[in-house]
Amino acid sequence: MLILKRKMNEEIIINSNIVVKILTVSDGQVKIGIEAPNEVEIFRGEVFEKVKANLIAAAEKSKAKVTGITEFKINKLL
Repeated sequence: MLILKRKMNEEIIINSNIVVKILTVSDGQVKIGIEAPNEVEIFRGEVFEKVKANLIAAAEKSKAKVTGITEFKINKLL
């Protein structure tokens, strides 16, 4: 992990196309602004963990054996 100290209005550049700017610091909170290309997904850590857990749960459910599939088969006409 890289640890940097920044003051208000200072920036961190990531991969030349992502800019993280310190906007305010007060009451033990830091507000940051992030400029990134639209194709870059940005999540808060706790939201990302929930998304990841939901994806894992969905993948596990998709491994379950599907029953009753014969009801959906199309009978060929002679």
